Parts: sequence; structure tokens; C-alpha cells
Amino acid sequence: MEVILLEDVKNVGKKGDVVKVNDGYGRNVLIKQNKALEATGKNLNDLKLKKANDDKIAAENLAAAQELGKKIEEAEITIAIKVGEGGKSFGSVSSKEIAEEVKSQLGYDVDKKKVQLKDAIKNVGNHEVKIKLHPRVTTTLKVNVVGK
Repeated sequence: MEVILLEDVKNVGKKGDVVKVNDGYGRNVLIKQNKALEATGKNLNDLKLKKANDDKIAAENLAAAQELGKKIEEAEITIAIKVGEGGKSFGSVSSKEIAEEVKSQLGYDVDKKKVQLKDAIKNVGNHEVKIKLHPRVTTTLKVNVVGK
């Protein structure tokens, strides 16, 4: 019996795969637990259409991420931190603060988890910060840290 998997099943296959299984296992386990559908002509056609739609959405998301990446790369944000005598800073700039400033200064919604900082920025000056917008799109943002 051939079935279309609706979710990943250990030792059988991944979601969306069409696999051949024993009749009893297919009917009594996979189909009853809503982990699979029988591979009929209609179900196979629905799967093909869903995969085409998913590919189209993935391409649109990639294009949107590339466009946003170009806009962010051209932009620069300024963040003020407290500085004491001799230019010593009292605190640092974290990925959360960078994400908030990108939203307030540039109007782009960037998740703080996407901002890739090895360590928090602790000194005044110009810095370049990598932002991963998509698995295949990483951009660089110019961050100007000034003292207040």
C-alpha cells in the first residue's frame, strides 16, 4: 500500500513523502493516527499542488528578504550609550537594542534573534553588525554608537 505522509514518521519517511508500507501498518497505524493519507490520484494531485504553492511562497519570502537586505545594507542607525570620563562606557549595546532601533529609526521589523552579535558592543564608534534575514540572505547593518 502506498501512503502520503502528513508528518515525519521515524524509520518510514518525512512529511510529504510517498512511501510503500504494509497494508495493515498503513491502515491501522498511519491512517488511523492521521499521520498519512492513502495515495489516491486526488491526494497525489493535492500534494503536487501544495508543493508548488509552498515553492512559490518560499520564492516570494526569499525575494522579500533580499529586498529588505539591500535596504538595511544602505541604512545606518545611531545608538547612544552612557559614557564616563575618558570615553569609558557604562553598559553595552545588545542585539535586542539594535533590533528595537532598526524598528524605530528605519521602520523595519527585525527579530532580535536574527541580529548576530558575538559580544555586546561596549565602545563608541562605527560597527558593522550581521543580520540573518533568511537562511540564504545575510546582510550587514552599520551601527554608529555615540556617547551621551
